[in-house]
Amino acid sequence: MPTSASPTRKLAAIGAIIALVVAVIAVAVAVGKAVEGGRDGDGTGAPRAAASGPAPEDAGQQKMYDALAKQTNRREDGDALAVGKKDAPVVLVEYADYQCSFCGRFTRETQPELVKKYVDAGTLRIEFRNFPVFGADSERAARAAWAAGQQGTFWQLHHELYAKTRKGDALAEDKLVDMARASGVPDIEKFRKDMNSQGAERALKRDQEEGYGLGVQSTPSFLINGRPVAGAMQTDVFEQVIKDAAAAAAKKSEGAGK
Repeated sequence: MPTSASPTRKLAAIGAIIALVVAVIAVAVAVGKAVEGGRDGDGTGAPRAAASGPAPEDAGQQKMYDALAKQTNRREDGDALAVGKKDAPVVLVEYADYQCSFCGRFTRETQPELVKKYVDAGTLRIEFRNFPVFGADSERAARAAWAAGQQGTFWQLHHELYAKTRKGDALAEDKLVDMARASGVPDIEKFRKDMNSQGAERALKRDQEEGYGLGVQSTPSFLINGRPVAGAMQTDVFEQVIKDAAAAAAKKSEGAGK
């Protein structure tokens, strides 16, 4: 009768998976930075690079994506920073900063298309992670977005924050309060209190530690069922990765049912 692996071997295996995941994300970030540094002249300013990593039919690579998805896809009930069915076959996790212009581009140009085509169809769930990398102003905006979520208006303020690129004093507390009011946050005093609460700090720290633990170094960075995509890629890049992820999930489900 075969014996189960020892705890030491199990920990070693988990460590190896995490090391591979970090390596893949590092490659994705490098690709994203390279693309952003060399934008083509097609008039849109949008990069043409594809998602990083070998083709999804690579069984070893798919296994690594699955492990990363299991680690990062929260699928929590009542997650105010998520949109889409909890049991959607594909989860897109976004790590972003509110002073990041490319994050704003994704929110304005790509996300609406993904919601229309995949979230509304039940295929995709989007989970947002606050990952401020530009200092105190970004952190304040992140806490404000979380505070809006406590009143069910996260996405309204999220879109207001990304309606244009805002930096520095444009994200001062009073300006954030003005944006919250314009976004329909019902109780502004509660919003102020929540924005400066320990709950906001804990939520922000949770997202940051998750991202840094994975090796995320720049924004925006994405995981689509564990597959890294770095930068504000063209919409068709996201669509292809979502289709691949949905096909892999369906294949996995069929195998489990046999």
